[in-house]
Amino acid sequence: MEERSLKITGADKTFFNKITNTLTRILIPTKIGINGMLISMKRNNMIKAFEAYQAGNENYEEESAEKKYDISYENYLSALDKYVMDSIYKKVRNGVATEFEKNALSKYYEVTSLKESEYIEYKYRKQKYLIELDYEGIKVNNKEKLLEKYNKFYLSKMDSLYKSILKNYSIKVADNTNTYDTTKEWVYTKIFYTLEDYIQNILSLKIELGTDENVKNVVSEYEKYETYLVGKLDGKDTIEKNMILLSISRKLFTHSLPLIVAEQCYEKLLKDARMLLQDTKIAAKREKVYSMLIKLIEDYNIKLLSTKVYWESSKERDEYKAFWNEYNKISKLKETNFIEYIKQKEILFIKNDRKKLYKEKKTDYSKILKYYKRKLVDYGVIKQLKNSYISEGKYIKIKEAA
Repeated sequence: MEERSLKITGADKTFFNKITNTLTRILIPTKIGINGMLISMKRNNMIKAFEAYQAGNENYEEESAEKKYDISYENYLSALDKYVMDSIYKKVRNGVATEFEKNALSKYYEVTSLKESEYIEYKYRKQKYLIELDYEGIKVNNKEKLLEKYNKFYLSKMDSLYKSILKNYSIKVADNTNTYDTTKEWVYTKIFYTLEDYIQNILSLKIELGTDENVKNVVSEYEKYETYLVGKLDGKDTIEKNMILLSISRKLFTHSLPLIVAEQCYEKLLKDARMLLQDTKIAAKREKVYSMLIKLIEDYNIKLLSTKVYWESSKERDEYKAFWNEYNKISKLKETNFIEYIKQKEILFIKNDRKKLYKEKKTDYSKILKYYKRKLVDYGVIKQLKNSYISEGKYIKIKEAA
């Protein structure tokens, strides 16, 4: 009765419309019940097939455990998809949906809108959406035994989906053609959003359950990340949070987010941090941004570039090798003279970053170069000299000695 339209004759169509709407409202709970039973059955079959697949069991006639699992997983997703369209959509349309159901449908349309323009992303995000929707339902219903079994599937599948989503972004970032150049900024945003989504929903659950030994080496960084969940974040806080996300990604997503892509993500953060330093007017805040930038430069050079094997040119490799040797020499001061160690390390980072910024043609870093110069003058590395003069009406700049 829901799916078929009634042919109404006569003048009092309003009366029949009211009857139809009333019947629709009555039938919706029944439809949800049917969908609920269907989902429950498909879910149970899928979990059994998943457990058999994980155990390497092949007691399914001629089909392998993997194939049986794939089929049951597809059937399970189809049941969930049907539930969204048959139940949630109709409840929203008839004005009887809860806020959760309204948000669920809104997210559903947000995901499906990717289908035409970003099919690969759509494919993974739709699976992720449907599984998350069912997972929330299981938690609300307090089905502990089911939840315990489902968690194993949920964490395994979510790991796979997040890795696939990040790998798709990595391909776009690493693409050297002009296809994605105009959208790379948006791709970086998506990468950080996806990493944060994973850490909030999957990594936190793994830590809570304590069933995954691989997460132990990121617990301390996760705890640092948690400090950014309270209060409103400013530009500095956001960059610091993204630094932590990248650091965690180097341990959890080394293949999905390879070094070449992580390097570009770090360079994006460095650019954002430098621009923030240039734009910050208040001295106290500027010093905090500067400290954050120095920490970011250290992370980039020590955590990432030190692991880099392939360089675009031998010159770049040799320059970094010289930097690395100097850094190791300075590090020896850490035990004997910590204050001098901090000072010399900072000077090394400033001088190294200055060299890079002098070569930069696309972005104006003149303000930050002046700021770096003042820092080096304060440390006694360079002398304050007049660096320009006017000759025959022309502005002449003298190259600084560092």
